Amino acid sequence: MTRNIVISGGGTGIGRAAAHAFAAAGDRVLLLGRRAQALAKAGVAGALTYAADLSEPGQVRGVARFVAEELGTVDVLVHSAGGAGHLEPPAGSEDPLDQVAHRWTVNFRQNTLTAVLLTEALKHRLAEPGGRVLFVSSIAAYRGSGTGAYAAAKAGLHPYAHDLARELGPHGVTVNVVAPGYIEDTEFFGDTMDEARRARLVAGTSTGRAGIPGDVAETLHWLASPAAGHITSQVIQVNGGAERGH
Repeated sequence: MTRNIVISGGGTGIGRAAAHAFAAAGDRVLLLGRRAQALAKAGVAGALTYAADLSEPGQVRGVARFVAEELGTVDVLVHSAGGAGHLEPPAGSEDPLDQVAHRWTVNFRQNTLTAVLLTEALKHRLAEPGGRVLFVSSIAAYRGSGTGAYAAAKAGLHPYAHDLARELGPHGVTVNVVAPGYIEDTEFFGDTMDEARRARLVAGTSTGRAGIPGDVAETLHWLASPAAGHITSQVIQVNGGAERGH
């Protein structure tokens, strides 16, 4: 049976890999993201695309209308949009407090608000029973991120997901979170990665390797399958054991 899959952040990295996994299984995929060009270049066969800033309620309402017209029911909603703000314009002020306010605001808008607004706009369209809501969090929610802003924003998804699981469970909808560690071949780090930092991140795993987008995509795909129908309100670690530390 063909399912309708909505993936935010679907133009690059983990979102794009997840889109390919679902499309390869014969599902119909809608890719959401801020950059129409990135969505067009994702190369997902047969995918619909819609460019929007999901931190803006007005633009999310536009997404909801598009989903209603093109899909109707949403079987799987994957929240992969986010980032640590490395690709965003810097704060307009040099004042340290202004910079802190800017960094925290950007991180919460990108990682928390996008997921909450999209969920609230589409949750009445989730398949009942059988609907799936999946959030991409981060190992940073457990171990910090250096500045705190990104880690706090990702950690904020967890209680929301748990509350949502309780709300939607009686309708046959499951809600889960996946927490990746260091994943290569994404835009997440911008130009902030160097070989020494990469080596430290890989050394922190028990598997001795960096993650790839497919590691997370296949976990998301499985959580969306009938085989995972009794799994809900969980945070699944996909980080080679790095969350446990050394």
